[in-house]
Amino acid sequence: MSEHIARPVDRLVIALDVGGTQIKGGVFAGDGTALHSERWPTRAECGPDAVIDTILTCADELAAVAKRSGRPAEASGIVVPGIVDETSGTAVYSANLGWQEVPVRQWLTKHLGLPVAFGHDVRAGGLAEARLGAGRGCGDFLFVPLGTGIAAAVMAGGRALSGAHGSAGELGHLMVRPAGEPCSCGNHGCLETFASASAIARRYTQATGERGVTAKEVQRRAEAGEADAARIWGEGIEALADGLTAIVTLLDPERIVLGGGLAKAGEPLFAPLRTALARRLTFQRAPQLLPAELGHEAGCLGAALLAQDLLHSRSRPRGGAG
Repeated sequence: MSEHIARPVDRLVIALDVGGTQIKGGVFAGDGTALHSERWPTRAECGPDAVIDTILTCADELAAVAKRSGRPAEASGIVVPGIVDETSGTAVYSANLGWQEVPVRQWLTKHLGLPVAFGHDVRAGGLAEARLGAGRGCGDFLFVPLGTGIAAAVMAGGRALSGAHGSAGELGHLMVRPAGEPCSCGNHGCLETFASASAIARRYTQATGERGVTAKEVQRRAEAGEADAARIWGEGIEALADGLTAIVTLLDPERIVLGGGLAKAGEPLFAPLRTALARRLTFQRAPQLLPAELGHEAGCLGAALLAQDLLHSRSRPRGGAG
C-alpha cells in the first residue's frame, strides 16, 4: 500500500493541528521527523474569523522556518475538530472554533501557494498511530482519545473511515445512559457526559462542591479510597465499557488504542476497563486494549503524514493510455 512506501526525507511539509484552545504546528521531513514544533493560542474566544487569521499567521511562521533551513516546504497539512468534508476541504461544523461551512483548504492553499491536505484531527491521530504508534502492524483498530470530549478514529486497512457525511467515529455521543444528564449535542446520557475528563471533573464538583479538581486528581483520590472519587471514576469506566462494547460488537477491531489525557492514568484506567469490557463480551473476541504511543502530537504528525501523502500522489508516475 502507498502509505508504506518510503518518502524522500528532504521533502519538507508544514503541519497544523487546530484545537479549541491551542494550535500545534511543525515542520516535518518525509520520514515523520519533526524539524521544528510550535504552539499558539487558537483565540477562539475572539470569534471564528480570528481563528482563521491565527491559522494563516502560524502557517506563515512555519513556512518561514522551512525556508530558512534551505528547503522550502512543498505542501501543508491541516486537521481540525468537528464534522469535516475531507473531499471539499471544508470544516462543516466545529462548535469549539465557532465554524460552519468554512473552506479551510481553499483559504490556506491560496494564502501559502502550496498544495494543502485537509482532515479531521482524531482521524489524523489514528493515521499517525497506525503508521508510527500503537497501531503498527494492525489493519483494523480504534483510536480513542479520552480528553475534554471523546471521539474515535475507525481504522480499517490502514485508513480512517469518515462516513457518508464526515461524522464517523463520534463515539462520545453514543447514548449509554438514556436517563442521564443533557449533552451539548442535544441528547441525554451520551458517553462523554460520564467518561470524558471534563465530565469526571464536573461530576466530582457536583458531588462534593469542591471546584478546580481535575479528572487526574479524581483518579488519584479514587485510588486513595475516597468514596465520591471512587464512585465517579468507576461510573466513568463502566460507561466507557458500555460504549466500547457496542463498537466492538459492530466493528470487531483487533485493538483499541486509548489516548488523550485520561489514558495517562495507566493501569488505574486500563485494568478495571479490561475487566468491565470482558464482563460484557459474550461471543465477541476481546480486542487488545493499549495506550497510545504518540501523545498530544498525534494529530499534528497525522497532518504531516497527510501532506506527505499528497506530495507522493502528485509525484507518482501516471500510467500510459490503454
